[in-house]
Amino acid sequence: MPKKHARTHAFDVVTVGAATRDVFVQSKRFQTIRDPAAPEGFDTCFPLGAKIDVEKILFETGGGATNAAVTFARFGLKTSCVCRVGKDVGGREVVERLESDGIATSSVQTDPKLHTAYSIILLSGSGHRAILVHRGASAAIDAAKIDWKALSPKWIYLTSVAGDLELLKRIFQAARTRDIRIAWNPGNKELELGLKKLTPFLLQCDILDLNREEAAELADMAPRHLADILRRLGSMPRQALVVTDGSRGAYVHARNVTWHAPALTGTRVNTTGAGDAFGSGFVAAAIKTGNLEKGLRVGILNSTGVVTHMGAKAGILKKFPTVKDMRRVKIKPF
Repeated sequence: MPKKHARTHAFDVVTVGAATRDVFVQSKRFQTIRDPAAPEGFDTCFPLGAKIDVEKILFETGGGATNAAVTFARFGLKTSCVCRVGKDVGGREVVERLESDGIATSSVQTDPKLHTAYSIILLSGSGHRAILVHRGASAAIDAAKIDWKALSPKWIYLTSVAGDLELLKRIFQAARTRDIRIAWNPGNKELELGLKKLTPFLLQCDILDLNREEAAELADMAPRHLADILRRLGSMPRQALVVTDGSRGAYVHARNVTWHAPALTGTRVNTTGAGDAFGSGFVAAAIKTGNLEKGLRVGILNSTGVVTHMGAKAGILKKFPTVKDMRRVKIKPF
């Protein structure tokens, strides 16, 4: 019998999702008021009609697909990015930033009408933030223009696709047909589809990455019932469920066992992009080492870098962490 040839892969990872032009604005005049209903427990307030002094301003590129791609490329994985930008200055900057980190941009789509997505991130002195978002071209990825044969990745790292159910179906179909593994960090619009509609996708993904509030919403439980949430969702992804919990660290559930790693100490100046940094760090370590414990350690280290720097990319680690670096992260059963 002729020998069966192993499938060749053009890329280790292809990231799919949003690409944005970001401006970070930090001011001590943004007052924070406690609000249990807010995602981070605070509201950001400022007086309308007033001029407000801004201490720091930073222009950057963002979006889940581009942020994650930077981690994968810096960690030595051959990476391409599937996203959609406008035919404008912001779109060119997104592409240039990806290329500067060695990320292939041949699959970046250009929309002839819609503008590149734009986010204004309002940062308080404590690092808490509110984001004003114009999704623009990032919400209009054309599934028919994704050349999976040419990309031929080992992994797809899927982020928010603005709830586009047809695009999700096409991506997961391509993964089944071509034996591609999927790590998925769904956005709010995907989660709004509900557990019933998402179940076929969840059962096919290898790694599912959510924050605590998202996991609670998907499981239809209160966030305080974390153990029950982990049990309900943990059996769905084929390899692991990852749940991030802000300043309380993160959890990984696999094979009916849950591990917890607390966040590292550091001055929080920005939480934007922390989830992207954790998820991509975790998946990159899982790809490179096959070890989920190392994934948890690397995710914590990468997200710590981001929350202690302005911008969603500035604090992403420059290279894969050493064993000594990883020992800084303490892990225990949950």
